Amino acid sequence: MGKHDDFQTAGDFEAFENLAETGLAAEARGWLSRLANERRFSANTLEAYTRDLRQFLSFLMGHLGKRPDIADFSDMKPGDIRAFMARRRTEGVESRSLLRALAGIRSFARHLEREGKASASAFANVRSPKIARSLPKPIPASEAKALADTACRDGDNREPWILVRDAAVMSLLYGAGLRISEALSLRRREAPIDGIDSLTILGKGQKTRMTPVIAPVRMAIEDYLALCPWTLDPDGPLFVGARGGPLSPRIIQLAMERLRGALGLPDSATPHALRHSFATHLLARGGDLRAIQELLGHASLSTTQVYTAVDSARLLAAYKSAHPRAG
Repeated sequence: MGKHDDFQTAGDFEAFENLAETGLAAEARGWLSRLANERRFSANTLEAYTRDLRQFLSFLMGHLGKRPDIADFSDMKPGDIRAFMARRRTEGVESRSLLRALAGIRSFARHLEREGKASASAFANVRSPKIARSLPKPIPASEAKALADTACRDGDNREPWILVRDAAVMSLLYGAGLRISEALSLRRREAPIDGIDSLTILGKGQKTRMTPVIAPVRMAIEDYLALCPWTLDPDGPLFVGARGGPLSPRIIQLAMERLRGALGLPDSATPHALRHSFATHLLARGGDLRAIQELLGHASLSTTQVYTAVDSARLLAAYKSAHPRAG
């Protein structure tokens, strides 16, 4: 069974059949199959694109007064697409979600064009929604270090090995800049212990990168493995839950919520904020932006450059609080 078969069920296909003529519904299934098997899109992205296309087809069915077919896609005008986006805005959908929806529908239109079934020109003539880019909210260095330390978990009545496990995961997020999904997808045989000082990470878009692992992070993982009561399969997950199964990201999120109260941190202090902190603190200490881009696994330098704005904001705040004429 292929990746597409795991994601795309008969129920998904029937949903398209209810919203579009058979030929268009079959093309939708072929498009999703290509994204899954050739482009290697994640299950979450496939699910979002499926939902977005369903919503667009549902809109077209009301807009046209019938189930749309391939000819309707070929005859699409920019005004039809703008009408869909306007409808979604009245339903409270924000620009970021609209941008993703438009990207998914454009991708489907390009699929039809490649197959010689329809033109995607109408979608090229629709301006994408503008998104106000919010700056990442890093955690101060002292608190970020505390989150990766078992000492700040004193008073927590959970089992000691679980507290050490949570500290090891957070050490990877802050010490190596990993996404939580990347940390929790590590296999036992990949554990950076016994002098191993790097990890090969499979990140977004199935891109691999080499990430160095500093001594404190290795020690945190070694402490976890020494206390973990479960026998870990070399090809199984490195981090396991209380019953020995794969560790859920939600467990780490809940652990962070507990520590926020203990350390007096804001709600923005999430596991992903540790990754932001990794990048911001490296930059503040003179780290090269290109090197930080590689460590984070960003495809584009523009994605990493947002941290220069964070660092500039920090410097400006320090200047305003310290300079005698800043007020």
